[in-house]
Amino acid sequence: MRPVHVIGGGLAGSEAAWQLARAGVPVILHEMRPVRGTEAHRTDRLAELVCSNSFRSDDATASAVGLLHAEMRRLGSLVMRAADRHRLPAGGALAVDREGFAAAVQAALEAEPAIEIRREEVRALPPASQGLAILATGPLTSPALAEAVRAATGEESLAFFDAIAPIVYRDSIDFSKAWFQSRYDKAGPAGTGADYVNCPLDRETYEAFVDALLAGETTEFREWERDTPYFEGCLPIEVMAARGRDTLRFGPMKPVGLVDPRTGRRPYAVVQLRQDNALGTLFNMVGFQTKLRHGEQVRIFRMIPGLENARFARLGGLHRNTFINSPRLLDRELRLRRLPHLRFAGQITGVEGYVESAATGLLAGLFAAAESRGLALAPPPPETAHGALLHHVTGGARADGFQPMNVNFGLFPPFAERVPRKARKARYAERALAALEGWIATEARKVSPLDAAAAD
Repeated sequence: MRPVHVIGGGLAGSEAAWQLARAGVPVILHEMRPVRGTEAHRTDRLAELVCSNSFRSDDATASAVGLLHAEMRRLGSLVMRAADRHRLPAGGALAVDREGFAAAVQAALEAEPAIEIRREEVRALPPASQGLAILATGPLTSPALAEAVRAATGEESLAFFDAIAPIVYRDSIDFSKAWFQSRYDKAGPAGTGADYVNCPLDRETYEAFVDALLAGETTEFREWERDTPYFEGCLPIEVMAARGRDTLRFGPMKPVGLVDPRTGRRPYAVVQLRQDNALGTLFNMVGFQTKLRHGEQVRIFRMIPGLENARFARLGGLHRNTFINSPRLLDRELRLRRLPHLRFAGQITGVEGYVESAATGLLAGLFAAAESRGLALAPPPPETAHGALLHHVTGGARADGFQPMNVNFGLFPPFAERVPRKARKARYAERALAALEGWIATEARKVSPLDAAAAD
């Protein structure tokens, strides 16, 4: 059997390679780091998390991404197995020790005899004569390969900016002002209900902070970057502040569900920090992605009560992401219509988020495995989170004005019967998991046993 070439060793590529190997299909996984670096990666590890360390909500009955987690676990996801083994306290969210997570994914792939890892830059699209391939190069596709994609599709790559939040050393936080608490004291699977560091702001401090953000010096865009739109789900903190003085207070700095133990009252606004590593020495400033210059970040963020003497393990940054117009270019098996031997997976397809990227890699791997084995694999039902996401990027979204999208219940088919609003999310989950079991029994098990081994 000819190997499938997977280009890109991020979350989508790693998951695709794993699914292919578990289905008995040989894989050649190409990763250009460390031969060629990117603007955002800091290591050469496979599945490195370059932004947040959070996979967002892990509650399948309350959020679409939590439901996607549950489905991926059922489908033998390597990414979810590694995330579960390296999870950190984060209330109802699934946050991971980023180093342990990446090390676990890489170790599992290196130990799999059906996978060959090649550290090299792929500069051109693989020809059909080479066999099936999956392009999972992510939002930081190298210029040469991005140009090859553009030339093959006849479409200009769409692009947006994705910003990275700063990381603070815990021992530099002043806990005479800050305190540990999750919103509404909610305890997640790895937490206690007191998982976030909270830094309170009164009205005067908040107003001064907003003024500083608005006046802060930001990085200059290069000529080719100036017309690139931001992704609405990951706006820089200063861009949000410019949309209105209360935008932050009703967004990432909302104080709901929190009580300042010093006053016994809810603060006017709050900055939350989430644990970023297993040792608990690093904390990520939640929602504080930014394009402020580094010196400005230090000055302005030290205005926050509790962070006056903050030391930063990483300051925020900005990088340019690229993605294709998937509804126009891809079929329902993630194949490029003009070159059907080539599939796309991950953020380059226009999905947004770690889990969504890995989920498309999982599907691309299963589709390619079925094709390699001469089998037909129907897509997962649209009632499932995987099916809803797949449908969105391969035809459900309008090609005109296509923009990146996180998984959400708005992508799911509506109920035939009336369901009370408060019961809808749980009903979505119940319906999705039942549909997934049916798809596994009739379709997916034709291709793979779905028995993912331990990731570390």
